[in-house]
Amino acid sequence: MSVADVKKSAQERMAKSLETLRADLGKVRTGRAHTGILDHVTVDYYGNPTPINQVANLTLVDARTIGVQPFEKKMAATIEKAIRDADLGLNPSAQGDLIRVPTPPLTEERRKEMVKLVKSEGEDAKVAVRNIRRDANEGLKKLVKDKAISEDDERRGADDIQKLTDKAIADIDKMLAEKEKEVLTV
Repeated sequence: MSVADVKKSAQERMAKSLETLRADLGKVRTGRAHTGILDHVTVDYYGNPTPINQVANLTLVDARTIGVQPFEKKMAATIEKAIRDADLGLNPSAQGDLIRVPTPPLTEERRKEMVKLVKSEGEDAKVAVRNIRRDANEGLKKLVKDKAISEDDERRGADDIQKLTDKAIADIDKMLAEKEKEVLTV
């Protein structure tokens, strides 16, 4: 293992942390409807829990309404129940073949709760990035101890890892600011 391997590993793990944060922030509901809200809803499809997007077509009817078109007509009631039971605060209603899922507007209090949730998710991502930095620095120290690299190489490697950490944390802050603005926009 070399300094380059340690840096590459740290960089890849930090990128995964950022992707995880991006996915988690995508699930946070804003005032507008988006099909991502229903991503983690599962439907009982012939005895198997199946993601809703595999049993129905999800579309946006308008800015505040999601349309769910089941692939099989007899699944409509099951899908409607799954959305209602998902604890998302959504109340779907069936209209023929289409299930309409209106997203209620967020109250000011709920928006502030959402911002707290966003900040919490961001803090978790920052902790993950810092843990990756710590692991990478320990890896560099181990290389020095094993006499695979010099202390100067370790210092340069630690500086590079710190730069990666700073960049990742700046990216996290940027994502949080964008999501916060999106949540607070009425």
